[in-house]
Amino acid sequence: MKYIIVIPDGCADEPVESLGGKTPLQAADIPNMDRIAQTGIVGLAHNVPASLTPASDVATLSLFGYDPLVVYTGRAPLEAVALGISLAPGDWAIRCNLVYVENGEMRDFTAGHITPEDGRQLVATLQSELANSVPGGQLEFHAGVSYRNLLVYRAKAPFAGDTRTQPPHDIPDRPVAGYLPQGPGSEVLRMLIERSIPLFRDHPVNARRVAAGLRPATQIWLWGQGVAPVVRPFRELYGLGGAIISAVDLVRGVGQLIGWKRIDVPGATGYLDTDYAAKGKYAIAALAEHDLVCVHVEAPDEASHEGRADEKVNALEQIDRHIVGPLLDALPAYGEWRILVEPDHRTTLRTRAHAHGPVAFTAAGTGIAAERFASYDEEVASASRWNIDPGWHLMRWFVENVDE
Repeated sequence: MKYIIVIPDGCADEPVESLGGKTPLQAADIPNMDRIAQTGIVGLAHNVPASLTPASDVATLSLFGYDPLVVYTGRAPLEAVALGISLAPGDWAIRCNLVYVENGEMRDFTAGHITPEDGRQLVATLQSELANSVPGGQLEFHAGVSYRNLLVYRAKAPFAGDTRTQPPHDIPDRPVAGYLPQGPGSEVLRMLIERSIPLFRDHPVNARRVAAGLRPATQIWLWGQGVAPVVRPFRELYGLGGAIISAVDLVRGVGQLIGWKRIDVPGATGYLDTDYAAKGKYAIAALAEHDLVCVHVEAPDEASHEGRADEKVNALEQIDRHIVGPLLDALPAYGEWRILVEPDHRTTLRTRAHAHGPVAFTAAGTGIAAERFASYDEEVASASRWNIDPGWHLMRWFVENVDE
């Protein structure tokens, strides 16, 4: 049996006025996802427990079949796995965004989707100037991809489970003063944020960006802290080997953490300009060597954070045309197969932020009886008998067809 999972990140939404009162899934021309719905099932999955922040870290663990209430320790430790950074007992990883704050408000959590090279230069400055800024602590700033970077605090970190930080993508255009770190160790995080401002103000990278009409990175934003998680390998839990295709370190890291092979695709950017066709081709090739292949696409989520309904619809149509369609055509050659399309969480165009609530999924293939759904969207899913709560139970059904 071959298994495919396609994750259109953050595609779950609500009716949008500019789309004629339709959700992006309803507005998009997605015949291949609809074909899965018509030959299989459509339902709802609750990937984010009410007690946890709705975000890709929690939701991806759930989607991959792990109870986030048991295994989740924070976002940054998952990204550390993708960057090849080991965390010893007592070490903490913290997500380090490069952001654009204007007039005290979070104007752009991506600093104009800063290039990886510009990001690396700014992170190098942070390492040079701030690595020894905490007595008794060892700080390491690590460059990731674009605005997504990492800080590792080694040696008796002052943080605890009740240290509270705020994802910057969930506070668009809001005053940042009300969302600064709180609780144990927060004074260290606040100090680093404050000290980054003068370091970046006259930095050559930002001078070049401003001259080119691009947004500068005015400071860092620290959040998503945690210690190294401990999880059982996916093969041990579900009896299958897997591969993960994603341009996002978080999703790569979760896949690698559970024992899946990471496959990097040239042209995959983690943004609206990603090479959808290349992802589809690499996924088809990976089927020959792996029981399960997961393709994650960040673009719908990015479109939501930017409030661009047209781009969210376009991203869904590109995923359908270049990834879902070719995979549906390739799978029958393997005899027995199943495919699941499911976003991790909701990201609404209205708020430009993540939200709690169930997401619509659709699945078809060997052993999954068709229930004659008309299409794949939130309205159809809400009327379905399939309501998987908690969402991490869906993986067990998908790979074993155990009725929940």
